[in-house]
Amino acid sequence: MTRYVYSFSEGTKEMKSLLGGKGANLAEMSRIGLPVPSGFTITTGACTEYYNQNEQLWDELLNELKAKLSELEGKMGKKLGDSKNPLLVSVRSGAVISMPGMMDTILNLGLNDESVVGIANATNNERLAYDSYRRFIQMFSDVAMEIPKYNFESVLDRVKDQKGYENDTELTVEDLKYIVGEYKTIYRMQTGSEFPSDPLEQLLTAVKAVFSSWNNPRAKTYRNLNEIPHNLGTAVNVQSMVFGNTGETSGTGVAFTRNPATGENKLFGEFLMNAQGEDVVAGIRTPQSIEQLNDIMPDVYSQFVDITKLLEDHYKDMQDIEFTVEDKKLYILQTRNGKRTSQAAINVAVDMVNEGRISKEDAILRIEPNRIDELLHPNFEAKAVSEATVLAKGLPASPGAASGKVYFNADDVVRSKSNGEKSVLVRLETSPEDIEGMDCAEGILTARGGMTSHAAVVARGMGKCCIAGCGSIKIDENAKIFTVGDVTVKEGDYISIDGGNGEVYLGEIPRVEPELSGSFEVFMKWADEARRLKVRTNADTPKDAQTAVNFGAEGIGLCRTEHMFFDSERIPVVREMILAKTLEARTKALDKLLPMQREDFIGIFKAMGSRAVTIRLLDPPLHEFLPHHDEDIKLLAESMNISEKELKQRVDDLKEFNPMLGHRGCRLAVTYPEIYQMQARGIIEGALSVKKEGLDVKPEIMIPLIGTVQEFSYVKALITEIADKLIAESGVELEYLVGTMIEIPRAALTADEIGKEAQFFSFGTNDLTQMGFGFSRDDAGKFLGEYEQKGILERDPFQVLDQGGIGKLVKMGCELGREANPDIHLGICGEHGGEPSSVEFCHRVGLDYVSCSPFRVPIARLAAAHAAIKEKLGK
Repeated sequence: MTRYVYSFSEGTKEMKSLLGGKGANLAEMSRIGLPVPSGFTITTGACTEYYNQNEQLWDELLNELKAKLSELEGKMGKKLGDSKNPLLVSVRSGAVISMPGMMDTILNLGLNDESVVGIANATNNERLAYDSYRRFIQMFSDVAMEIPKYNFESVLDRVKDQKGYENDTELTVEDLKYIVGEYKTIYRMQTGSEFPSDPLEQLLTAVKAVFSSWNNPRAKTYRNLNEIPHNLGTAVNVQSMVFGNTGETSGTGVAFTRNPATGENKLFGEFLMNAQGEDVVAGIRTPQSIEQLNDIMPDVYSQFVDITKLLEDHYKDMQDIEFTVEDKKLYILQTRNGKRTSQAAINVAVDMVNEGRISKEDAILRIEPNRIDELLHPNFEAKAVSEATVLAKGLPASPGAASGKVYFNADDVVRSKSNGEKSVLVRLETSPEDIEGMDCAEGILTARGGMTSHAAVVARGMGKCCIAGCGSIKIDENAKIFTVGDVTVKEGDYISIDGGNGEVYLGEIPRVEPELSGSFEVFMKWADEARRLKVRTNADTPKDAQTAVNFGAEGIGLCRTEHMFFDSERIPVVREMILAKTLEARTKALDKLLPMQREDFIGIFKAMGSRAVTIRLLDPPLHEFLPHHDEDIKLLAESMNISEKELKQRVDDLKEFNPMLGHRGCRLAVTYPEIYQMQARGIIEGALSVKKEGLDVKPEIMIPLIGTVQEFSYVKALITEIADKLIAESGVELEYLVGTMIEIPRAALTADEIGKEAQFFSFGTNDLTQMGFGFSRDDAGKFLGEYEQKGILERDPFQVLDQGGIGKLVKMGCELGREANPDIHLGICGEHGGEPSSVEFCHRVGLDYVSCSPFRVPIARLAAAHAAIKEKLGK
């Protein structure tokens, strides 16, 4: 028969999955002899059976509860509900992974009209008894019966106002008796029944309430944000009460063994005298600094300091400790690994290695890769944020913080920057044509699109703050306004956006720039020593490339040449090329573009030094380079000296029903081979130029959207013909590679054929996910949230690689490619290349490198180290 209840004396810290973090730590502290009030833990398995609606659960659990309760009563010499010497207990949740403040607690359980007199007599403290009783009624009513707290707080506030009290501690015994009576009345009016007096009924109801709190909205939100599985359940800890509210020789507090904000190796915490635990966090009274406990009770403080050191030594991590002092006797109620800022986490990890407490590998595994993201971007000042007005909330698509004037057109943003203004580009959705405006903006806000929409992907690549899919804002681009409810924001008004939490604020908020400390550099060096997987970046400009190198990138895995075409000086030439009616006219336009492209590549090669550079040839359909609004078409027709009608006809000719599956990528080269020939010439000429200057470059030319080996062979021949001729004429030795992006399922399935011709594969998992699922990444945001909420998909596959489906295509492509060509280079350049679990998958299937946006390079480096260490440890 399954066992559901364990005494603290029966557990260890290794039983965390069964007893929850709190229960396992209470058992461990009891085992090593610390002053822990006795009790028992109801397992996470019982919670699971509760949600499975196991009809036998409560009969089995009740029998075990009675047995353990009897043991506890014998140990304490008290009895639950007794009128002379009653036992009181606390009932607390205890999830496997700590979720501070997310679930519920009930203190002083076991009180009723008889036992409250027993407590008063046993402690010779009638005020303690009735203060505990009023607290119990409120907490039980709130947690177990969902009666809002304000019903009770209003009574408390009314009595304090009438009596002129500042603090709860001024309430007299008569005041408290009156409040208890009022609280019971509220309970009866809200539930239709009397407050339960049977302690066993109270206990069972409280246990059910804690189980139910596992799925309260704040707990589910916390798990979603922190990627904690929803099926773990919570344990319930039943513990004999100790009282911090007996008078001025008692108190309660919380302390960290190190500063959770900075990581400084110094005790950090606070306490309240004559209080119970919830008073410290509720902010009802101003707590005192933990050091002041030394002035009030030096012996207790000294004992507490010794225990904090012992616990940190025992757990080999910074601890968050809850304690109560009852009549000068210290009790430890909880210890857990303390939550800390990312900066503190790294400082603590490095310090503990230097102190000889943990290994470098332990330190690396303690820092979740995504946590270091916040260190790489500016953030808003915390105080200013707390005072700001939140307008709306969207998807946190690219971290960072930005404030600026609202503009709805990319050109207006460019002009705004030239005037020295800071701006936020607000669009329904962005397109490649907005690239210059996106670059000039402080941040980007879109009403549509998901985490891998154009706005999100480009913003992350630029290191720009971005919020996508903010559906609550209604944009009128013609009127140049957006509205949220009854609030209207006009062009030129200031807003602030936080790409880390997706919140949009009214007005300008001051920012603080990140500081990467020496500990960060030391820590990342350890990560680099541990990993096998190389980390490259997706970068299209020398500036982005340099940013990535500063963050530790070992090359460029994706340079998107189309972004170079949208520069204000080049787009007219690109349009001239697109609108050319003859090969001769098209070649003439391409000849104008060639020196521009060549200089682009020279700049990138120089920024990267001898590091690898993979350059993707033109990928998007040509219609994206042309205007679509009548006014813009008219202006372009005038500037190119052609009729508006003729230009409209050409724009219509190039329109496609499904551009993502249309005339793009290598298909452009089949129709217009001269485009790829010009780009190949620019790449090779640029490489030869820097090679002559002494840089050892080896360009990798990527052909996009291959579906068949015949496509690849045709386009490869166009490239090699130009490249080999240029190299031979130059007299300079230059190696180059020609490979492809595997982004079409058929390419993965026939990778053995393509691998015989290609020198490298780079998996484009953005498009591979789109085509594999049949989802449009720009539209899927409308419904993928529902898919996650209803358990159809565990995670958005555009954010986290679908290892069971799309991952199989990647794995198959790797295996088939290597069978055909053992020397083939394998990488990934989709956005998944910077997502930690996807990076670990890439390590397992044997890729050579991952490539991601510059600001995610450190995250990928750390994720790759995690993968290597876990493989070594067999995790």
